Amino acid sequence: MDLESLLRKKLEKTKKIPDDELLEMEDDLYKLHLKEYGVDLSEETKPSIPRFFYRLPRDNEPLRQKLREETRSSFLDRKSRQLLDNAELKALWALLDEHQTSPDDHMITYANFKKVVELADPKVKLYLTANVFAKLHENDPQGRVSTISLFNYIMRKVWLKQTRVGLSLYDTTGLGYLREAELENYISELLPVLPQLEGLEKSFHSFYVCTVVRKFMFFLDKLRAGRVRILDVLACSFLDDLLELRQNEVGIERSESNWFSAPSALSVYGNYLNLDKDHNGMLSLEELSRYGTGTLTQPFLERVFQTCLTYKGEMDYKTYLDLVLALENRSEPQALAFLFKILDLNDSGYLDAFTINYFFRAIQEQLRDADLVIFEDFKDELFDMVKPKNPDRITLSDLYACGKGETFVSILIEFQAFLNYEYRDTSSNPTQE
Repeated sequence: MDLESLLRKKLEKTKKIPDDELLEMEDDLYKLHLKEYGVDLSEETKPSIPRFFYRLPRDNEPLRQKLREETRSSFLDRKSRQLLDNAELKALWALLDEHQTSPDDHMITYANFKKVVELADPKVKLYLTANVFAKLHENDPQGRVSTISLFNYIMRKVWLKQTRVGLSLYDTTGLGYLREAELENYISELLPVLPQLEGLEKSFHSFYVCTVVRKFMFFLDKLRAGRVRILDVLACSFLDDLLELRQNEVGIERSESNWFSAPSALSVYGNYLNLDKDHNGMLSLEELSRYGTGTLTQPFLERVFQTCLTYKGEMDYKTYLDLVLALENRSEPQALAFLFKILDLNDSGYLDAFTINYFFRAIQEQLRDADLVIFEDFKDELFDMVKPKNPDRITLSDLYACGKGETFVSILIEFQAFLNYEYRDTSSNPTQE
């Protein structure tokens, strides 16, 4: 019998068998072959897929919501009790001081480190591991570690865990994120424990909180989802700058450079009020044109109002803060992304010769006849500066890679920045004559 006849005969037999039985036969045959290879898929040994998604309680499920809140509260309370208090930290320092090699160098050997681990409180032992000792070792010929570095490391770990627990208390969903309103609540309740803010009037508190929160949201909410990860808040330096306000005295220069300080926040808000000539609490395009040196180009300002959130054609304080953060931190990736979106006329993801010419025309109109720049030369210089992968397009990735994104965007959006760049190699500047 040939192959064709055998196949036809087999097909006729299978046609008479119901589909569900065919599936069972296929499954049994599959298990039989697996068993031959030593794999047992019986119900007792079948691996179970772990559950990875837990639905949040709905608004109409108050019992589930209450259970979730109580569970999270109990969990965070348990984590809080695991933290070291001042007495335990003092006891740890006493042990380190007792077992250091000499009172002068504040160093400890690994043998003495193990003795400290044996004598330390069980809560402290969690921080005193061999990995920690190895991380803090700095090429000491005797293999020792600084007791001061070790203690500061443990202090920092305790502070991070304590802060994480504190931030998690405001995370209503328990997903590790803080929404803008939750972050505002955290900052508002933090104000009374910051001595440097005692002089702020209560009427300014809401504006101060807004000023603080906008920096967190601008730099940490990369997807503009209206929330920031708690881990990102802990990893960045913003929280350190904010909690620096707990110190009673800070230098004037440091205070002015700290975005969260009272002088800095008052300065930012004061500039906003000075721009608001009609005192309606909002900024029009004409009012914003006086920002900084007053040399932001008209096309850029128009694009700002087209791209950013406005109310009846005017800008509120939150949007103004985003713009200020972008203009004052042009070298940062988040600021470059913010400004690039404004420059990208067609939302195409790249800037071409047409787009560059659109912004360049406003600069050329302000130049004197003797200082006119040919567009082709200007365009070629910008493309040479960025060196994009595609010779006809400049993407945001190209600006990140070239390391000169700040200069690139400044030339396109600000007349004064263009002049500074154009006359960077000469002592004569048209604005100084």
